[in-house]
Amino acid sequence: MTAKAAIRAEAEALLATFTATGAKPVEADLLLPADTLLDLYGEDIRARAYTTHDPDRGEMVLRPDFTVPVVQMHMQSGATPARYTYLGEVFRKQPVGSDRPPEYLQVGYELFDGDRPVEADAEVFALIARALAPLGLKPVTGDIGILLAAVDTLSTTDARKAALRRHIWRPRRFRALLDRFTGARRLPPARAALLDRVEAQGAAKILAEAGPEIGLRRAQDIAERLGHLVADRAAPPIPPGEAEVLGTLLSLRAPMPEAYEALCDICVDLPGLAVAVDRFGQRMEALTAQGIDTATLPFEASFGRTTLEYYDGFVFGFLAPRRPDLPPVATGGRYDTLTRVLGAGQEAPAIGGVIRPELVLTLRKDAP
Repeated sequence: MTAKAAIRAEAEALLATFTATGAKPVEADLLLPADTLLDLYGEDIRARAYTTHDPDRGEMVLRPDFTVPVVQMHMQSGATPARYTYLGEVFRKQPVGSDRPPEYLQVGYELFDGDRPVEADAEVFALIARALAPLGLKPVTGDIGILLAAVDTLSTTDARKAALRRHIWRPRRFRALLDRFTGARRLPPARAALLDRVEAQGAAKILAEAGPEIGLRRAQDIAERLGHLVADRAAPPIPPGEAEVLGTLLSLRAPMPEAYEALCDICVDLPGLAVAVDRFGQRMEALTAQGIDTATLPFEASFGRTTLEYYDGFVFGFLAPRRPDLPPVATGGRYDTLTRVLGAGQEAPAIGGVIRPELVLTLRKDAP
């Protein structure tokens, strides 16, 4: 059997595991409209997508994953609860010199169920955990919803909260913004001087003196941006205590029950977390009901911050301790907001996960 045939056989075995739950097998086009999809994935996938131009359909992208097109399909015609599964190639550019393939098979499972969200989280995680159990993988979990709730509860302006939410998935940029909003990092001298001039003379006068417009940004856009920067500088800093608690949250790593206790303690200082933390506790109970040993299940509050940006709740991954050089064998997460965006305001809460069958096959071959 050739390597590709062996990978395909592994993929079909995983697909059969998912179809056995009653999931409906679905397919997605290889070429998808770029303007609709790329903004939904985040910076990492946008930079790694293969794009082309079709004379009739405009800019197109080779399918970078299945979740977005499956959500589009479901929001157009589906009813909940609904389960879907799929098998096919996805395409992502890799860094220069990397030996990782730009094209690989992906097997996935998506569950739409707004009536039982924590039970759905547990079902998808447990299903993938059982499918991969013989490989001795290390699971890890996180919760982007808790991080988003923490940002929303900060004592600061809506504009600052929006900026922090937007950069949840870019840890370095998020840290830089938080330092600026708490006053721990001063504005660069050149920017501070420019804002002083804007306050003293007005943006219109400064732009008029700058000469003709060059590039795509209009003078009005630049003036609005300068106004936002002036307003931000005038805003009071985020209280140091809140920033410290947020830092504690972002660094939280512990088995799930210990993490839950720590999160309950953090709620004393950030009460806006209460709903998300209560959901965490309910999910832990649902995982236990699925036969998952939550006493040893790792939770990392920052897990998932460098993955797909449409995740907004429970996230998880399965890693190979014996092969730290490999990417995660499986990943997944909740993406309620994505369904609302693609459903034109209508929401169908959902969670999904994907497995890379070539990594499964590699680990089977490496097994002692």
